[in-house]
Amino acid sequence: WLWDVMDVQELVMSIAASGYFPHEPVIIIEENGRNVVIEGNRRLAAVKALLWPDEIEQRSQSIPEISEDARRELQTLPCLPSTRRDAWQYLGFKHINGPAKWSSYAKAQYIAEVRDNYGISLREIARQIGDRHKTVQRLYRGLRVIEQAEKAGVYHRDYKFRTRFAFSHLYAGLDYEGISNFLSVSEETAESPTPVPEDKLSELGEFCTWLYGDKRDNRPPLIRSQNPDLRRLDAALKKPASLAAVRANRPLEEAVESSRPAESVFAEALYAARRELEKARGYLTNGYQGSEDLLRAAGTVANLADDLYNEMERKFNPEKRQRLTERQ
Repeated sequence: WLWDVMDVQELVMSIAASGYFPHEPVIIIEENGRNVVIEGNRRLAAVKALLWPDEIEQRSQSIPEISEDARRELQTLPCLPSTRRDAWQYLGFKHINGPAKWSSYAKAQYIAEVRDNYGISLREIARQIGDRHKTVQRLYRGLRVIEQAEKAGVYHRDYKFRTRFAFSHLYAGLDYEGISNFLSVSEETAESPTPVPEDKLSELGEFCTWLYGDKRDNRPPLIRSQNPDLRRLDAALKKPASLAAVRANRPLEEAVESSRPAESVFAEALYAARRELEKARGYLTNGYQGSEDLLRAAGTVANLADDLYNEMERKFNPEKRQRLTERQ
């Protein structure tokens, strides 16, 4: 896993070329009579790959050979003994808010472990690792929300349609007003182990399905990318009509349109049509080769444009329309 996901290859090449830097000890703790590395596992994996290259399966690049002197030097690595409790601030800064960040879900799990095992508040964790944006609280709340869904049986990460679990969709989405109100989720500073009330667990299952899909019934997620799809979902959840469209598994763009003022949708559609017609006009000389189907399509467009203009003119100048009717 370290090789495939955490890009150990780059460290292999660096250590092969320059050796192991002695000022970067691995941090170890003693558990059950063994030394366990809690910081520096990528470096450790790189060293093991250099010492025992045949152990690495399906490697994308060959591992460089090193000299016997280099092999002897790598047999022992500098270590710093510690405990999990003493080391949590350093690990938290480095991997949550510092230069070697973990995935958002791994960060959330570590934050919950520190809070639950050592009784340290989220506010204090954030202070000690230099987090000034409530990232610690937001990650913790997101973790507890997905755990709630799984415990209640309304959704499970194993149901996700895609291979990757995009945890950031969840914890970021909880900050949006429409989504927050839809779930009645508690504030991130509440440190609640159950941020979603029981009477909203069904909605939580719906929300998770919209985020991640459900491979059991071959349903892809509504959220294809965090931006702009989360904003679209948030907007859709603010209006009953658009919420109904989302529940009917309609595309997010369509659901959002149903919640917007008709005047805005009409204006955007009209200006978009004009842009497309201007574009077609620019390509007419070289783009139209005498197709009868295209000519008929242009005729349909012209008729639609005439009907649209006449109806708009009637609304714009109702007195003129009335005079024409009287003359007839």
